Amino acid sequence: MSEENGVIYRISGPVVTAIGIAPRMYEVVRVGNEGLMGEVIELHGDQSVIQVYEETSGISPGEPVVRTGRTLSVQLGPGLLTQIYDGIQRPLPKLEETMGVFITRGVDADGLDLEKKWEFNPAIKAGDEISAGQIIGIVQETETIEHRVMVPPGKSGVVKSVESGSFNITETVCKLEDGTEIAMMQEWPVRHPRPFIQKYAPDVPLMTGQRILDFLFPLAKGGTAGIPGPFGSGKTVTQQQLAKWSDAQIVVYIGCGERGNEMTEVLDEFPHLIDPNTNTPLMNRTVMIANTSNMPVAAREASVYTGVTIAEYFRDMGYNVALMADSTSRWAEAMREISSRLEEMPGEEGYPAYLSSRLAEFYERAGRVQTLAGDDGSVSVIGAVSPPGGDISEPVSQGTLRIVKVFWGLDAGLARQRHFPAINWLNSYSLYPQALDKWYRDNIASDFPEVRTEISTLLQVEAELQEIVQLVGSDALPIDQQLTLEVARMIREYFLQQNAFHDVDTYSDLKLQYDMARAILSFQEEAKKAIAGGAQLEDVVNVPARTDLMRGRFEKGYNDKIGDLVSEMGKQISATMGAN
Repeated sequence: MSEENGVIYRISGPVVTAIGIAPRMYEVVRVGNEGLMGEVIELHGDQSVIQVYEETSGISPGEPVVRTGRTLSVQLGPGLLTQIYDGIQRPLPKLEETMGVFITRGVDADGLDLEKKWEFNPAIKAGDEISAGQIIGIVQETETIEHRVMVPPGKSGVVKSVESGSFNITETVCKLEDGTEIAMMQEWPVRHPRPFIQKYAPDVPLMTGQRILDFLFPLAKGGTAGIPGPFGSGKTVTQQQLAKWSDAQIVVYIGCGERGNEMTEVLDEFPHLIDPNTNTPLMNRTVMIANTSNMPVAAREASVYTGVTIAEYFRDMGYNVALMADSTSRWAEAMREISSRLEEMPGEEGYPAYLSSRLAEFYERAGRVQTLAGDDGSVSVIGAVSPPGGDISEPVSQGTLRIVKVFWGLDAGLARQRHFPAINWLNSYSLYPQALDKWYRDNIASDFPEVRTEISTLLQVEAELQEIVQLVGSDALPIDQQLTLEVARMIREYFLQQNAFHDVDTYSDLKLQYDMARAILSFQEEAKKAIAGGAQLEDVVNVPARTDLMRGRFEKGYNDKIGDLVSEMGKQISATMGAN
C-alpha cells in the first residue's frame, strides 16, 4: 500500500482513526468510499487521528483514506462578498442549486466562482519592482467595495508583463521576470495568521452609533469585545446593529453553532438590511458563514478560523473589518465534543484543558496593523457568548473575559423591563478609554472624558441609593439625593435606552452623544441652583422644556435643535424659583 492511501481503523463520531498513511499535521484527507473531507489533528505512531467535517454515519473500518497533500485552506479573491458559506467555505446557495436543501456527503465546491469574469484594472506596469502584499490592481467587486488584488505573501520581483481587461480569478494577470505567475485568487491555510509589518496601539475608536457602547464602553478599531448574555437578551440584534452602523467597511458574520431557525432569521434579515452610508444592500460588504447546530460538529470548529482568515485578507487590502462570531460558546462545545472523542483528559466542566489558549489564539488575530503594502487595516472581533442559564461564571465566559478588553454584559432583567440595548452599565466595562481619550479630546470635545466619568459616577450613585429607596421610599431621602435619582433616571431613559427599530433613534453620532450627556449635566446644575433658590423639586423636574428635550431625540435634525432646547430648559428651571 502506498503511503498516500490508508484505511479506516476506528470511528468515533466525527473522529476517525486511520492506519497505513503518513500524513503531516493538519493535512486534509479524504475519508471513506464517499471521500468525506477531514483534517489530521493527531499522530500516534502509524495511527493518524482525523476530524471529519461531514456526517460519518454509515462509513465503516477498512474503507480507504486518501492524502491530499494540502492543509485546510480558503480561496481568497473577488467574489467573497455577498456570499453565504458553510464552515469549510462551501457556498451554500451553490450547493442548494445542485442538490436541493439537503447537502449530500463528500461534495466538493469551490469557495469562489472560478468561471466568472472580472474587470481587472492594473495599478502597476512592466518593469516595476513589487513585493509581497502590494496591490497590483483593482476589481470593482460590488457597487460599493473595490477589491484590491494583492501579491501573495512570499512572492516578489520585477514585473515582466501585466494584463488589463476581463479575466476569471485563476487566469494570470501579472508575470514576473523570474517566471512567477500571479492570478487574482490566492489560497491561505486557515490556522495560520496572515502576515503584517506591525501592530498599532488601539487608539482610534470603532464608532457604532449605539450610545451606551460608544460613550460608556467604547471599542477600539482592532479591538476585541465579548457580549455574554442569556437567551432573549438581544445578542443578535446588538450584533446586527454593529454590522449595520459601525464604521467598519467590511463585515464578516460567523453564525457558529446557533440554532437553524435563528440563523435563518439572520440570513433572511441581512440581505434586506440597507447600508445607511450608501443606500445599497448591506450584503454588498458582508461575508456570512452559516454553520448551524445541526451541521457537522467538526466544521463548526473550523468555521471560526475560516471567518477570521477572510477578515484578515480584507484587512490586508487596507480595510477596517468587523468580525462577529455568534456564538463562541457553541464553538467551544464543538471542541469539547471532539476532545471527548479523542479521550483527552477533560478540564473544567468537560471542556478541554486548552480551551483558554484556543480562545486567546482566535482573539489574538484581531488588531489594527500596518499591512505588508504599508497601509492601515484592522480586524475588530466581537464574540457573543451564550452561557447556559446566563451564568457567566462558566469556563467559556471566564476564558473570554480574561482575553477581551471590552465586556458588554447583557442582562435578562433589563430585557424584561424592555430597556434595550439591555447592557448592564454596572457590570460592563471597557479597558480602551485611556488609550482613546486623546482622540476624543482632539476630535469631539476637550472635556469628553470628564463628562463620561460624571455620567458613570451618577449611575453608580443611583445604584447605591436604590438600596435605601427600596427600604424607606424615595420621599425619605434628602432633596439633593432625590435630584440625583431624577438625573440618573434621565440618563437611563433618555440616553442609555435606544430604539434599534426607530429610523432616527437607531443611530447617534458621537458629537450628538456628547451634547446629550452635557444636556443631562446642565439640567442637574440648573436644578441645583433653582432648589437652592427655593424652588420645589417637582416643579423643576416637570418643566415642559425637559420633556421636549427628551422626546426630541426621535425627530430628524435633533443635532441642530439640542442647543436651543437646553437653553430653553435652563430658562424654565430658573423661572421655578419665582413661582413659589
